[in-house]
Amino acid sequence: MSDRIIVALDAMGGDKAPDMVVKGAGIAAQRFPQADFILFGVESRIQSVLDKLPHLKGRCTIHHTDDFVTGDAKPSTALRSGRNSSMRLTLDAVAAGRAQCAISAGNTGALMAMAKFSLKMLPGIDRPAIASFYPTKRGESVMLDLGANVECDADNLVQFAVLGEVFARTVLGLSHPSVGLLNVGSEELKGNDAVRGAAMRLRAPGSPINFSGYVEGDQIGAGKVDVVVTDGFTGNIAIKTAEGTAKLFGDFMRAAFNNSIMAKIGYMFARSSLNKLRERLDVRRYNGAVFLGLDGIAVKSHGGTDELGFASAIGVGIDMVINGCLEKIRDDIAHMSAIGDSSEKPPQAVL
Repeated sequence: MSDRIIVALDAMGGDKAPDMVVKGAGIAAQRFPQADFILFGVESRIQSVLDKLPHLKGRCTIHHTDDFVTGDAKPSTALRSGRNSSMRLTLDAVAAGRAQCAISAGNTGALMAMAKFSLKMLPGIDRPAIASFYPTKRGESVMLDLGANVECDADNLVQFAVLGEVFARTVLGLSHPSVGLLNVGSEELKGNDAVRGAAMRLRAPGSPINFSGYVEGDQIGAGKVDVVVTDGFTGNIAIKTAEGTAKLFGDFMRAAFNNSIMAKIGYMFARSSLNKLRERLDVRRYNGAVFLGLDGIAVKSHGGTDELGFASAIGVGIDMVINGCLEKIRDDIAHMSAIGDSSEKPPQAVL
């Protein structure tokens, strides 16, 4: 049927593959009845898990390969020698039009290298960016780049703003998401040339971006904007700092409630509320980083996740397909290109 969505899965990627991948597909299949799956990997191992999930019968096709990319493989080595790997075949299925999105929990560097080679870049996009979403006080926000590009110029940041804005619309369902540039201050003269140059472009008349100016680090969790744009160096540090802080907070909470008999009794009364907090901060709900800017949908799942987290990553890819993410990116990039570069130089920086 023409309305079926075909999802390509790297069944051998991730710490708990293929069990986690196949069971994740089983969870996603219940949420998305229109989805079917192609699983790339060792057939005997995949089939043994599928046999325990009768509701997936007729919705999965196995493409056998013994080759897979290891977690410690160098991207260049994986790209040269992994042509028949489960990861590469998963991406090739999207490139060939046999599937509409690819999901892998494998080696991030190898996946990025293979995705750029197999899927190519969208017209008007110079570099791909890694984007994901996370909880805030106001709901959920998107951040990019999270590590694909250590150094970026103004054009890159403008392109990331377009990519992130479309991602927020298609995955988070926001009609007109606000976009901010991560900076060391909110004043117009703050930041380096790339940030200030990008801000000028995003403020230009006719820009399709709802630009809200600069965002400081302490405003990310507050949800000041729906999309936070930065270079990969800063973004990767910011997101991992947030993850580490959340883990530290959880450790402090557990230690506090185990400190005394009265504290344990207090936990019993607060347990329902704490369970809601735990669910709100469950990283599995936010699993699924997307390589935006490619001419195809590729989603990177965390390698250590379980089936629930992998199902979330599948859901991100399917949502992007359903909501026409690539088509919207093409339209907005063309719109930004039509505006043209501003001839005005960015104002002198102030530290």
